[in-house]
Amino acid sequence: MSGKNIKVLLIDNHPLVLDGLGAVLETYEHIEIVGTAGLARAGLEIALRERPAVVLMDINMPQLSGIDAIELFKEQLPDARILMLSMHDSREYISTSVLHGASGYILKDVSTDEIIAAIEAVANGKTYFSSGVSDVLLERKVAPDALPLTTREHDVLLLLAAGKSNRDIAQTLGISAATVETHRKNIKKKLNIATTAGLTRYAIENGLTWAES
Repeated sequence: MSGKNIKVLLIDNHPLVLDGLGAVLETYEHIEIVGTAGLARAGLEIALRERPAVVLMDINMPQLSGIDAIELFKEQLPDARILMLSMHDSREYISTSVLHGASGYILKDVSTDEIIAAIEAVANGKTYFSSGVSDVLLERKVAPDALPLTTREHDVLLLLAAGKSNRDIAQTLGISAATVETHRKNIKKKLNIATTAGLTRYAIENGLTWAES
């Protein structure tokens, strides 16, 4: 989103995180912090007023957890992209967040540059998982036999679910980015799923993960 500010709302019940992260993100010219909140419901009130493009939200909060808040945000602000920020890299947290509608999941110990990359990615309609999260998503082997996909399409689906770009997938599988895009279109058609986020949810719901050979 070059040349256009990305409106970001920060929700975390730790004041130090809010203040520190907000101060750092504001140093980036294309990032506009439109509000901060320590509770999910308070954040929703701000979001309804400010209409952020990205909501960066903690998972563990009192009264209403970040995961439970995702659905509220999606219902009332369907255009807002939800990016979860957490100390936890458990598969349960990650998969539940995605299944509820989050567009990405990053760990609190990642670099500022990675947080910015995540914000930019989800603001542009993509999914983003930080490196530690990708490791969790990629750890289990699954046989593709039950899927209506070719073996190559299965591989592409799993790498998409891990937040990889067409170029990353092309490098991993030794094929061209154009071929990856063709596979992506075929997968969406076969599974009747229109978005990459939907493909990610499908993969997680079915326990599918990429296993490095």
